[in-house]
Amino acid sequence: MTAPGNTSAAVRQQRHEAHDSLDDFPTPPWATRALCETIRNKGLLPPLASAEDPAANRGHMHKVLAEYFADARGADVFDYGAGFPVRDYLLGPPPLDVTWMITNPPFKLGEAFIHRGLSHARHVAVFVRSAFCEGEGRHARLFADNPPSLELQFCERVVLWKGLCLDPDVPVTRWNDKKQAFVTEKPTSATAYSWLIWGAGKPGRTLKEWIAPGTRARLTRPGDYPPLPPELLPRPIEQEGALL
Repeated sequence: MTAPGNTSAAVRQQRHEAHDSLDDFPTPPWATRALCETIRNKGLLPPLASAEDPAANRGHMHKVLAEYFADARGADVFDYGAGFPVRDYLLGPPPLDVTWMITNPPFKLGEAFIHRGLSHARHVAVFVRSAFCEGEGRHARLFADNPPSLELQFCERVVLWKGLCLDPDVPVTRWNDKKQAFVTEKPTSATAYSWLIWGAGKPGRTLKEWIAPGTRARLTRPGDYPPLPPELLPRPIEQEGALL
């Protein structure tokens, strides 16, 4: 029995999306807590602070923001069934002013989300692939005149899979083309991620810090991850290419 897939879990999880893709890669809760802990420790989270996630997806990031912010708002251009308003952040009416705009934007729209956020939020934080900082064009359009004041680089890999929020300590079962069998292994990712933050330091100067190893274990909470979908659960023993 065969199923679609790539022999390498690392290659399989690289972020290559169609131009009109929703870029549906939910953010693990611990990665958002790492940001919130950092800005709180830096005195950038006042008691009545508000936060907006305009690409709220299924709410994994929004749930964490509600732990730290007195007013946490969320919306998305697509209805994922989480109860958020359906709203196009880039083409809709001007957003309400907030203390923080915090989101994992679609990769191809990252620059637009940042510019939009800077128009109505005192601080902006975006979760991006670390490679987002590369490129002459993006430097000219965004970083040259308005670089982030803080970059938080994850030392541990943040595991993002399309359409799923997976606990990296819980093995999943997927088809392996090379072995022609279902293989059970812990989720992995080939992509490095960072937080880019505006409004957290001196304008025109970027400070880089690292989110230390061990942060994932320290900031993971019970109930952070939904149950595994049936297609990722262990399969019956295979024999001669047929499932028993």
